[in-house]
Amino acid sequence: MILRSYLHVNPAVAVSYLFGCGGKSTGAVVDPVEAPEFYLREAAALGLAIRYVVDTHVHADHLSTGRALAEAASAEYVMHESAGAHYPFHAVGDGDELALGNVSATVWHVPGHTPEHLALVVTDRTRGTEPWLVFTGHTLMVGDLGRTELAASAEEGARALATSAARLRTLDDHVLVLPGAFSGSVCGRGLSGNPVSSIGFERRFNRAFGVSDEEALVALMLRDIPPRPPRAAETRAANMGAATLAEQRGVAADAGAGSRAWR
Repeated sequence: MILRSYLHVNPAVAVSYLFGCGGKSTGAVVDPVEAPEFYLREAAALGLAIRYVVDTHVHADHLSTGRALAEAASAEYVMHESAGAHYPFHAVGDGDELALGNVSATVWHVPGHTPEHLALVVTDRTRGTEPWLVFTGHTLMVGDLGRTELAASAEEGARALATSAARLRTLDDHVLVLPGAFSGSVCGRGLSGNPVSSIGFERRFNRAFGVSDEEALVALMLRDIPPRPPRAAETRAANMGAATLAEQRGVAADAGAGSRAWR
């Protein structure tokens, strides 16, 4: 399996990913922030054709470039079937599989941060039959769970998040956690500057992820909520269809200097 992670600080503190199967030359991008040309260059350098572009949820802190990238790459633009976007997309439900040669990504619906949030549980069949990593978006991050009031009431979101966290805790300790944000993001509290972890480490040391009692977790999530991202409602609305593809293509054109790639 090929995996690349890209750290962004402009227009939002976020992480995007390119992964796939080198043997079958097919890949996917998760939560793109940069202009499409950035990911197209990265994929071409790795010999990957982008088959899927996935947004784990409808973002409220930046304008996604997912639709524009999918169009440029002739790929499927993937979101959870409950996203409610006002444009065509590849709608997936819980348990659906995105096949990438010897790599498979299984969709888990993990609402809480937003109602439509999904995670991708990834297996590399050349290495084993068990999941190796999970793309968790803003549901589980390194140090916290994602805030819950951007698309629902804070309590409603927190109760959904409790169920999602319980499901993620069923993954084995060795499974890598690849989140959609790191320290500096307003989508979590006390996030680590290290943008990668494991289920086992977060189970032991993440103050929110370690709480298994629903009422206790709801109470925790309702405390110390960070300031909302600027124009959060407008940004979510734009990501659901108010922005044109031309606007999406240009939104991150100047953001490349704010990103760093792990290689």
